[in-house]
Amino acid sequence: MPAQKAKKGFAVCVNNADYPASLERSKIYEILPDEKAEQHHLLRIRDESGEEYLYPAEIFVAVELPAKLIAALKTE
Repeated sequence: MPAQKAKKGFAVCVNNADYPASLERSKIYEILPDEKAEQHHLLRIRDESGEEYLYPAEIFVAVELPAKLIAALKTE
């Protein structure tokens, strides 16, 4: 069975203790596809600076958002 391709999505930060300057707890962040990062339990996130960085997946909870909200949050 082929590996599942990483998809864009959104997640809520549930623990920013190690990244207080970069992430806000309870905020929705965009997840960007990165298969290699996911293999190491990391997520590529567009953070408060607007840049993409890798963060531990366990500090986020993935969420499904309504299409209308996704369109409103779209940054590209």
